[in-house]
Amino acid sequence: MATLTKAAVIGGGVIGGGWIARFAQNGLDVAVYDPDPQAEAKFGRLMENAAHAFGRLIDGARPRLGAIRFVSSLAEAVAGAEIVQESAPERLDLKQRILAEIDAHAPPEAIVASSTSGLLPSELQATMTRPERLVVAHPFNPVYLIPLVELVGGARTAPATIERARAFYAALGMKPIHIRKEIEAFVGDRLLEALWREALWLVQDDIATVEEIDEVIRYSFGLRWAQMGLFQIYRIAGGEAGMRHFMAQFGPCLQWPWTKLTDVPELTEALIDKISHQSDAQAAGLSIRRLERIRDDNLVAILKALEKEDWGAGALLKAYRAGLAGAPAATPAEPLRLHAAEVPEDWLDYNGHITEHRYLQVLGDATDAVLAHLGLDAAYLASGRSFFTVETHIRHLGEGHRGDRLGVESRVLSADAKRLHLFHAIRRERDGALLATGEHMLLHVDTKAGRAVATEGAMAERIAALAAAHAGLPAPDGAGRRVGERG
Repeated sequence: MATLTKAAVIGGGVIGGGWIARFAQNGLDVAVYDPDPQAEAKFGRLMENAAHAFGRLIDGARPRLGAIRFVSSLAEAVAGAEIVQESAPERLDLKQRILAEIDAHAPPEAIVASSTSGLLPSELQATMTRPERLVVAHPFNPVYLIPLVELVGGARTAPATIERARAFYAALGMKPIHIRKEIEAFVGDRLLEALWREALWLVQDDIATVEEIDEVIRYSFGLRWAQMGLFQIYRIAGGEAGMRHFMAQFGPCLQWPWTKLTDVPELTEALIDKISHQSDAQAAGLSIRRLERIRDDNLVAILKALEKEDWGAGALLKAYRAGLAGAPAATPAEPLRLHAAEVPEDWLDYNGHITEHRYLQVLGDATDAVLAHLGLDAAYLASGRSFFTVETHIRHLGEGHRGDRLGVESRVLSADAKRLHLFHAIRRERDGALLATGEHMLLHVDTKAGRAVATEGAMAERIAALAAAHAGLPAPDGAGRRVGERG
């Protein structure tokens, strides 16, 4: 979790709203100022998507949700803030005016970060009394899911500001990259601009439609880029001889007249109409909000798949999740609260309620969270030890619906050298309603020998300590029941 606790966001549009969501989901209290009278209503819709995505991405221990409040002035927003994220429209004069006002009212030690996608930080800090605390922190949409943030300092930015910003954004589960020279549009957008220019020419010259271009990207090199980038992929393409062979073989192609990157098509009304009509056809009636939800769900799936491989953005997610799990989730004598989930559309049955196998999924994930809390990690599994569930009893007590936020309370009913007896209660967070309980018996096993064995060392000690702490709790209702038992 981020060590800072209080943030201000100036500008609550798409990027500013994404920052608000990422900050709040990481436990920061956020004060927001945006002169648009509809800003709070628009943000509410964005926050729904962000909460849904974050709930699917981080399904174990999570920080508390930070408080979000919209205020009536910039000065009120930045009062007491430890970091101020400026996300105003891309106009130099407007940003300079806003940054000067932030500088005048924010605490002297606060980091001032601009979300600009192209303006030079040296120009942005020109009107500031304390220019040394200004850093560009350029994210990518959706900010609450995409981990990259480009950090760029201006001529008068203090090196300590860059380091403080790097540590802060890393604690949010992001990947801060320090761009050492300030250039227009930085690195990410410069690369995107090259592809965008070429794509515009392909549409202009009727070589491909917008949908066909998107299909080329998402069915080919987009898949490679998502997990290995550009240069490492080309290194592989060079075979055993690596990058040097690739450059020698394909470098001459750069001189061929394939590209129009040195030019850009005129954005005439005819070209704009062509692109707009093709884009409408590609969307096939899906709303922007629905497309955002599809995008977010796909990004979560990709990130979690990479997490299993401990690679790229997935390795970053794994480290972030481990940091969250390492934070104290509950006092030892209280039930553990290690797992939460939000109910998506595909969890519902024909009655519009959570289907029964999804309750088992939530309970299984809660069991995994308890085991991780006890120390079951990749190293433990590699040693040939694990836990197998041998018996489960589920009670379905309430109805969960799409969008419900579920929290699980977990406790140890009993434990001995080879057995771990767990009980989970699934509650709806907004009203505390008990929706289901799960009782599970697990055996500690030697996975190579295929038999139950005693726990040893730190694992045995942690299980014994947790079982002893939970032994003093009142027996949970429903524990030990058989199927069909009355009363």
